[in-house]
Amino acid sequence: MKFLKRIFYIFWRCWFYGWVLFSIIAIFPVLLVVTSSENLYPTFFKIARIWAKTNLFVMGFRVKIIENQFIDKQKSYMFCPNHTSMIDVMIMLAIAKNPFVFVGKIELTKIPVFGFFYKRTCIIVDRSDSGSRKAVFDEARRRLNNGLDVCIFPEGLVPSDESVILSDFKNGAFRLAIEHKIPIVPISFYDCKKRFSYTFFSGSPGLLRVKIHPFIDTNNLTLKDSNSLKKQTFGLIYNDLLSDSLK
Repeated sequence: MKFLKRIFYIFWRCWFYGWVLFSIIAIFPVLLVVTSSENLYPTFFKIARIWAKTNLFVMGFRVKIIENQFIDKQKSYMFCPNHTSMIDVMIMLAIAKNPFVFVGKIELTKIPVFGFFYKRTCIIVDRSDSGSRKAVFDEARRRLNNGLDVCIFPEGLVPSDESVILSDFKNGAFRLAIEHKIPIVPISFYDCKKRFSYTFFSGSPGLLRVKIHPFIDTNNLTLKDSNSLKKQTFGLIYNDLLSDSLK
C-alpha cells in the first residue's frame, strides 16, 4: 500500500508540472502578445484566470469561496492571503474579480517558461537587496495609481516548517494600503498545505476552501498605524486558521 501511494504521488505531481508547462507552451504566442504592453494587462489577466482554473480542475481541485464581504469592481484593494503552497497563486487568480498584480519573490523567475511570463507581469522583489525593495514600492504605487489591485503574501515566503500555522508578516502591504487609502482584504487559504504542500510525497485532489474576511478600512490611518494594521490582519487570519485546524 505504501508503495502504491508513492507511485500515486509521483504520477500526480508529474501530472501537475506537466500540465502547467503544457498549458503555457500551448498559448505561448498569445502570451507573448498580451504581455508585450501594460495596456494589454487586463486581457492577460483574463487568460491567466482561465489558465489557473483549468490547472486546478485537471488536478482534481474544487474551490469553495466563503465571502464575508464582496469586492466592488469600481474600487481598489490590497489582497493579503496566507501562503502555504505553489497553488496559492492559481487560487488567487481563480477567485479574483478585479485585475490585480502580484508582488512576488525573484526566485520564481528561474522556473522555466513560467518564470519568463512571471517576470513580465508581476512586481518582482529581491529581499536580499534593499534597492529592490524600494523599487517594488515605487512600482506598486504606480500600478495602484493606474487602477489595479495588488496582491501581496504578507508572510513573504512559504514557512519552511509545515507545522507553522502562519509566519510573521512583513510591513510592505500595510504601508502601501495606508498610503493609498485602500482596504486590506484578509484571505484564509485553509486546505492548500494539506492538498499540495512543498513536500513531494503528499497531497490529494479535493476541496480547497477560501474565506474572504471583512475588509479592514484604512481611510483614517497614517503610516504610524502600519504596525498595528499588520498585527490586526495577522491576528484575524491566524485565529481563523487556528480555529479551523481544531475542528
